[in-house]
Amino acid sequence: MSENPVIQDLVQPRSIVARLPKYAAGKPPVAVEGLESFKLSSNEIPFGPIDEVRQAVLAQDALNRYPDSLSTKLRTSLSEYLDVPAEDIVSGAGSLGALTQILTTFAGQNEDGIQDEVIYAWRSFEAYPILVQSAGALPVEIPVLSDGRHDLESMIAAVNENTSVILLCTPNNPTGPILTQAEVDDFIARVPRNVLIVLDEAYIEFVRDEHSVNGVNTYRKNPNVVLLRTFSKAHGLANLRVGYSVAHPEITENIRVVVTPFAVSSVAEDAAVASLANIDKVLERVESLVQERERVVAALRALGWVFPQTQANFIWLPLGENTQEFVQRAQARALSVRGFGSEGVRISIAEVEANDRFIELCKNSEDLKLG
Repeated sequence: MSENPVIQDLVQPRSIVARLPKYAAGKPPVAVEGLESFKLSSNEIPFGPIDEVRQAVLAQDALNRYPDSLSTKLRTSLSEYLDVPAEDIVSGAGSLGALTQILTTFAGQNEDGIQDEVIYAWRSFEAYPILVQSAGALPVEIPVLSDGRHDLESMIAAVNENTSVILLCTPNNPTGPILTQAEVDDFIARVPRNVLIVLDEAYIEFVRDEHSVNGVNTYRKNPNVVLLRTFSKAHGLANLRVGYSVAHPEITENIRVVVTPFAVSSVAEDAAVASLANIDKVLERVESLVQERERVVAALRALGWVFPQTQANFIWLPLGENTQEFVQRAQARALSVRGFGSEGVRISIAEVEANDRFIELCKNSEDLKLG
């Protein structure tokens, strides 16, 4: 045996692994003496769980048992809440887990060696290219428009015989704009029926635009549409990892073949059920964040900042080459924000004091504005 084994003799991952972009989770804030630290980098809501959720979690006493792999209680509750058949719902470990299941089912490399193509806007949710390529499919990224919206015309133009899935993120993460019902209806009508269209509505509870697409109604009318949602954002259950997809039976029966068994724990399921049972309390807290969002937006507009219209629980500042400088200035003020290379910064709406400090940061950072 050679004393200097060549690299080929070592265990190697799939070649795609080296080419995958790295998911960068929001960093915690840096401690600054004299200032309370705030995390505005992960789009979490600043509230802990409502009391009913806490009680449901504390009531768990069968942690030695596997959870119901079908999440029957959750699917039943969602069926009543959304007014959709329970069999149309598939649970997953957050919307990320639910999307992984969808892509594993409908996108990859076929037996003839040809890769399926998955179209999505960019910049959008940064996990998209990771999940698409991990599934063996080819990512097709369509740059967003200057206002942070999806370029739907270019997305349609990119559709070909290899297109298997299209991802539509509304509101778009990290830029914030929604897709309207009219433009989504037009889009669906122009896409082949054998292409799966995923409506990623992770931030739907924060939307107040009356023209926004209604994901539930859209899935009802279109057998090739899948609705994707999560309990991580508005419900404040990010740590428990519970999300779901909604689609017609001919879609869900195939997704269930590849579902990760026991992905949603009993703790997460009962917490989600309790949250749905007390949805008025959840939405009351969401409304307080929406009001804070509008206050922050108005303050920044008054300062002359130009950024996309957001309907989510975050704001996107397209700072270009000044992105990292803004991130550093935020850190110096005990605020963690999410910088994206040399493109821009996403700032989550958080506690009032944190939002006030962010507004003050923008007031003192007018030199970083572009244009």
